[in-house]
Amino acid sequence: MLKKIPNPIDRHVGSRVRMRRMLAGVSQEKLGDALGLTFQQVQKYEKGANRISASRLQQIAKMLDVPVSFFFDGAPTGDTPSGGFSDSASTTYISDFLSTSEGVQLTKAFVRIKSGRVRRRIIDLAEALAEEDSEKS
Repeated sequence: MLKKIPNPIDRHVGSRVRMRRMLAGVSQEKLGDALGLTFQQVQKYEKGANRISASRLQQIAKMLDVPVSFFFDGAPTGDTPSGGFSDSASTTYISDFLSTSEGVQLTKAFVRIKSGRVRRRIIDLAEALAEEDSEKS
């Protein structure tokens, strides 16, 4: 039996729901309860396995305090770039990172650092570690 592959738009919208939910500090269970769903259904939405209806997306947007358009920011268009630089291709990894728990934790901690000098040192450290790691590969 063939496994159904989620639509790229559904996956993108789901990952944006996950990212916003995690940034808001809301669990899947809590969001599910507020929507009258199980946390498993929220998981399916976030993975893009189940499509989110327009009315449900409106509810989610209201609960997570974002406009509905937030969930479509950076969504794949299906268009093939005709050369040049592609913003969506260059920012996809950022969205992917921010939809992980590590990405959310790192972002939350980083924005709490008031000193620009300290933030710059953290960036330098991360870049040095990444460079060292790529040299070992």
